[in-house]
Amino acid sequence: MNENGIWTTESLYQALDQSEAAGNAGIVVELVEGTDPGILITMLEFGDLPLLMSVSGDQILVDTLLWPVDEVNDPAAFNNLILKTHKMLPLSTFGIRSGPDGRDYYEMFGSLSASSILESVVFEIETLADNAMQAAAAYQSDLKDVA
Repeated sequence: MNENGIWTTESLYQALDQSEAAGNAGIVVELVEGTDPGILITMLEFGDLPLLMSVSGDQILVDTLLWPVDEVNDPAAFNNLILKTHKMLPLSTFGIRSGPDGRDYYEMFGSLSASSILESVVFEIETLADNAMQAAAAYQSDLKDVA
């Protein structure tokens, strides 16, 4: 945290890298350099699920891509379904954003205050990973059978 009690991406990376979760080999954290640096978190206990975390102003945002929109059987019906059921996945919500290949993807994300204690940040990371796995299982039947 900085002198005002607010995390920066760099200070949060350092804290996560030295956290109990990293020490117990539950997560691997990497600082992703760039104009807007981020933290790549690999959740080893969740099948190496990648999460991307960033700090911007007073907010920490963590997200993960789920699946491409064009791999959903009926995107309009699916959007309606997730808007009605997302409350079953606490502290996380769904969105759509462009992926690294230029396709639109469903994503799951959560946010918290940049002044949150480290334990709350780790809890958010673990909750998002668990929710992403639950969503993958719950909504599998809504996806096309692609090879």
